[in-house]
Amino acid sequence: MRTFLASLVLAGTVLSAQAADAPATVQGAWARPIVAGQQSSGAYMTITAREPLTLLGGESPAAGIVEIHQMKMEGDIMKMRAAADLPLAPGKPLQLGPGGYHFMLMDLQAPFKAGTQIPFTLRFRDAKGKVSTLRLSVPVQAAAPRESRQ
Repeated sequence: MRTFLASLVLAGTVLSAQAADAPATVQGAWARPIVAGQQSSGAYMTITAREPLTLLGGESPAAGIVEIHQMKMEGDIMKMRAAADLPLAPGKPLQLGPGGYHFMLMDLQAPFKAGTQIPFTLRFRDAKGKVSTLRLSVPVQAAAPRESRQ
């Protein structure tokens, strides 16, 4: 089972790493499984840009709505809000993870089950205004891949 999960984790990473002309690389991508009745999930990853970029958002046929969200403490209360696009500096990893910036996937087309994968596309804009995409296959699992835990 551990080998199977490791191969799923690598699948999400290898797709972006093999695209030499991709605007960014992605490591440690994963999405949370859901429980019965739940209609949303989170997707997490570390994105490293090759050039100055703006992360515009993401999309997936597995969800009707995909938004960048931010978890933030306000006083004694943790609040989650939709966030605008995010700047990416070249070579500086942007970690999207639980408790911070992440992708919120809502209006799910089917339950996210551990051991499966969801197609996911990132959208970027470069300094000249050109929009590009990066397609991923994101594993669904209960916790972050070992290499992305800090």
